[in-house]
Amino acid sequence: MNIYKCVHKVCTILMEESRPIYIWVLLLGIFIFPINIGAQELVLPKDSIITINLDEVILISARKTLDYHRQPKPLSTLDEYLESSKKVDMVKRGAYAWEPTLNNMFSERLSVTIDGMRIFGACTDKMDPVTSYVDVSNLSQAQIASGQQGTEHGNTIGGAINLELDRGNFKETGLYGGVETGFESNNQMSVVGAELNYSNSNFYVDTDIIYRKAENYFAGGDEEVEFSQFEKYNFSANGGYKIAEDQALTASLIYDEARDVGYPALTMDVSLARAIIASVGFEQDALWGSLSNWKSKLYFNKVTHVMDDTKRPDVPIHMDMPGWSDTYGFYSQAALQAKKHQFLFKVDGYYNKSLAEMTMYPNDPNELPMFMLTWPDVRTANGGVYAEDELDLNGSFLKIATRMTVQNQNVADEFGLNSLKIFYPEMEKSKTRFLKSISGQWHKMWMPWHFNAGLSYGDRAPSVTEGYGFYLFNSFDNHDYIGDPGLANEKSMEANTKISWEKSKLKLSAEANFFHIADYIIGEIDPSLSVMTIGAEGVKIYKNLEYANLFNTSLDMEYAILPELKWSGLISYHRGTDNNGDNIPFISPFSYRSGLQFDNSSFSAALRITGAGKQVNYNPEFGEDQTQAYTVCSLTFGKTFKFNNDSMYAKFGVENIFDENYSTYTDWKNIPRMGRNFFLTLSYSIN
Repeated sequence: MNIYKCVHKVCTILMEESRPIYIWVLLLGIFIFPINIGAQELVLPKDSIITINLDEVILISARKTLDYHRQPKPLSTLDEYLESSKKVDMVKRGAYAWEPTLNNMFSERLSVTIDGMRIFGACTDKMDPVTSYVDVSNLSQAQIASGQQGTEHGNTIGGAINLELDRGNFKETGLYGGVETGFESNNQMSVVGAELNYSNSNFYVDTDIIYRKAENYFAGGDEEVEFSQFEKYNFSANGGYKIAEDQALTASLIYDEARDVGYPALTMDVSLARAIIASVGFEQDALWGSLSNWKSKLYFNKVTHVMDDTKRPDVPIHMDMPGWSDTYGFYSQAALQAKKHQFLFKVDGYYNKSLAEMTMYPNDPNELPMFMLTWPDVRTANGGVYAEDELDLNGSFLKIATRMTVQNQNVADEFGLNSLKIFYPEMEKSKTRFLKSISGQWHKMWMPWHFNAGLSYGDRAPSVTEGYGFYLFNSFDNHDYIGDPGLANEKSMEANTKISWEKSKLKLSAEANFFHIADYIIGEIDPSLSVMTIGAEGVKIYKNLEYANLFNTSLDMEYAILPELKWSGLISYHRGTDNNGDNIPFISPFSYRSGLQFDNSSFSAALRITGAGKQVNYNPEFGEDQTQAYTVCSLTFGKTFKFNNDSMYAKFGVENIFDENYSTYTDWKNIPRMGRNFFLTLSYSIN
């Protein structure tokens, strides 16, 4: 038995016996001798070792960083980039538009923004997360902040993901651009893209377009996963103009459209998912006095999402489910340096309209269609103030941050309001909530040791679905869901710590966080209600539990074997229970990654391994069953070719080398992941 199979077998046995501490010891020993077992390539910022924040930055841009060549697959989807994070996992309902989770929390408990702009999906089934409306061609990096450290971008429990747009910076580079293409064997996916940019000291404009088309993919063992096809194109443009030496106007536009998107884990597909995201901004280096780096932005986005089941066989009753989400917003922020203090002040706000409907068409032509509003035109007005202070304490640093927010939600549609009043006769049309957050983060250096610790409190309002959803079918647990507008705010008390050690060749860091979430929002069965969806097992109403506890911990390592050859490894463990001791759904089992990465000026290669133990702690009441342990290996090679001032980068690789058939704890209804997949990407840069 080779070492690959041996590691897999031992980890499986230990997880079956619920002995995570032994696995920590085993994997630590394995990672000390990494050359013999394979690798997982991690995409981390070069300066990520020690900051006051426990943040990650996933570098994406092809133009602005050489780390682009270190990506396992440069033209991969944004979902695959985000999965490289230590804290982010992706809920997969198909091959497209995976939903990010952070610290094992879903999007309701997160703040997901694009360049600081709030945007909300238009799908009641969460088939269009915010991350699905941008592409890697638009972005320079993904900023990931854990817990209350993400409140700069909005009230949150689990943290924030901010997708930063790629943009010029008034350099005298002139006209430049490039073309890129890629192909993947498993699902016959083709990718074609191009960019054209211009920049001088007073003006810049960046444009890019990318097109992706994929057929059904095949899981391990040549098992076809039907209804997993998709087609998408994305166009973006952004520009800047200096109106003075320290003042500039900026603007950005993204148009993203996907059609014929299959969701094999769901009962419906998507015929159209479209977003228009636009903004204008003003930037000024110095404001007055010690205030500097003043940035302001006005933005608008419009999302349209249409679900249908016309391509599904044997549909008992045909349904159309369109949804719309429009958001108007702004933010303005400035920094202040005062002796040992570094302040950041920000004011922001947004206004969102969320409307979704469902029409059911009976097979009997003598019966009339049935119409309902699943989101009853909920209008959300949100305004907040954020402030932080980083204080230098002569050898240590203390960061204190706070946010205060007022939010009002109003049900604008009378038909939808009356539908909800069937269950809540006394409910008001409008409800105002006050949200708050405060956090403290301390960082101490004892070279080569670094120590971070933090405490925080924050709350969040229920989402539109949790508060106002009307008979929304959840195919995972096979229940209809109804919102409750009277839910209390969810409240989180968080503690986190991180210790790091760094020498010239070796980097080690261990971190953990603990969340005690009072008034935890989750669906509970109401046996007195009848189902609306054919085949549903019951109806759940969103309720506040007394509390839930979540614990996450990880150990991260990197060793420079040679200047050109690095090894990295990551192991993590997670646990989540409610006030009754029952398991919270969608909590990651023990997982691990390891990778060898070789880089020189023109050639790169990587061998990586990813895996997880058997899911021991799961909750059948929410549709979960026990996912099995798995280990997956991948191999990539990259080469740069020079042509005068131009260059071409080629990358070839194979994913899931052993064609394992597996699914993870976040794969909706155990939909299997892709089997063996060969890919080739070519990027030609014109300077």
